[in-house]
Amino acid sequence: MDNISKLQEALTWANLAVLLAVYFASLIFYRLFWTLFPNSPAYYDLVQNGQYTFKIVDLHKKYGPIIRISPYELHVIDPAFFEKLFRQDGRWDKYAWVYKAFFVEGATICTASHELHKARRQPLNQFFSKTKVAARQGIIDHNITKFCGRVSQFSGKTVKVRDALSALARDISCEFILDKTYGNLDQEDFNIAITKMIQDGAGFIWRVSKHLRQESEEDSKNLLSISTTSSPVELPSRTIVHEIVDSKLPPEEKKLARVHDDVTTISSAGFETTASVLRLVLFHIYNNQEILRQLRAEIDTVMEASLFNDEKLEVKKLEQFPYLTSVIMEGMRLSPAIGSRMARIAPDRDLFYGNFRIPAGTPVGMTIILMHTDETLYPAPLSFNPDRWMDLEERKKMEKTYAPFSRGTRMCLGMYLAWAQMYLIVARVVHLFDFDFKGIEPADFEMVSDQFVIGTKGNAVLNGLVTLRKA
Repeated sequence: MDNISKLQEALTWANLAVLLAVYFASLIFYRLFWTLFPNSPAYYDLVQNGQYTFKIVDLHKKYGPIIRISPYELHVIDPAFFEKLFRQDGRWDKYAWVYKAFFVEGATICTASHELHKARRQPLNQFFSKTKVAARQGIIDHNITKFCGRVSQFSGKTVKVRDALSALARDISCEFILDKTYGNLDQEDFNIAITKMIQDGAGFIWRVSKHLRQESEEDSKNLLSISTTSSPVELPSRTIVHEIVDSKLPPEEKKLARVHDDVTTISSAGFETTASVLRLVLFHIYNNQEILRQLRAEIDTVMEASLFNDEKLEVKKLEQFPYLTSVIMEGMRLSPAIGSRMARIAPDRDLFYGNFRIPAGTPVGMTIILMHTDETLYPAPLSFNPDRWMDLEERKKMEKTYAPFSRGTRMCLGMYLAWAQMYLIVARVVHLFDFDFKGIEPADFEMVSDQFVIGTKGNAVLNGLVTLRKA
């Protein structure tokens, strides 16, 4: 009997071991492979190269305006819900699962917690305020002058406008943030390697941040050292490093690794988003002679006859031009930087969509590009039509669901810097140059994949014959 009992006990433990082995093997199999099966989010994002945004649209058509798109996450496509989800009041966390993929957990942009994000962002807000951007417009101006000089060298030839605009946006971003330019405009090929890196697809912030770390880590270290030891007289121009060091953040938030996460993500996230809008806008301006004519009629009122006029053109003056503003707004409608859904979490309260109760802590996402191309809001949504913004009363109504910089507590930090660049670059380029973008179509700028940024059919290529505008 003792032997039988021992045998039964051994079999029991053996069975348990087998069950555990099967369980863990199944769990590993599920996590590694099931998510790649057809109809799973990972399948559309990875195997189908960024197609889940379009699958979400199909699911909404089948199941309604609010759906579950993963075991943990909801998605809403109803524009009326936007102001309820992306707002200033209340606590709003980000969905940590998304931002951990960037491996820059110290960065403000990737901070999930509402409280920690608020603390980290507070010292940066003033640095990127509209007043500070206006005061430092000279950084934008002299980089645009360099850009125009480079483009003019190609007069009568084909210039790679995509690469030139990316180089311009990178140099402005880095100089504004770190008081140093890395000379992208000075390079013969406009440092095309970074542009290609971005066009490779998803994770662009991580890819570009990793690249910029190689160039800016020592600069961040030096700035951190200077800002903590130098007297005010010895300090160079203010950078975001100074703002962080001089803030009320605790000491651990001012260490090099954390500060450098902010330096790299803010500088990298800010330039390609701006450059993508500029590419789309310039194509449509030169692809439609009536748009070009109306725009030049406005711009020429403040530009002197000399095409290469050095007189400072202030952003606040350009902001008063209704057609220029409408052109830029239409560009940002069709290219609102991010192609992915953005989820928010109310950690301390339930949310409600109609009769649906959304439990506290549930990630709920909306996708800006889907809202911006909703035909119930924007007739002929894929057409580039600045006139839709010209009626100020209609514009006011549409702005409720117009969010190229997002909304709420996580609104884009560099919004005013981006606006200033677009006003000044478009005005100067349209005043100085003529472009012929042969072989490029409007459809080349339409979203065809979600690469976190907007993946387009034409891969953002914008090669064109450039000539100096005749006075």
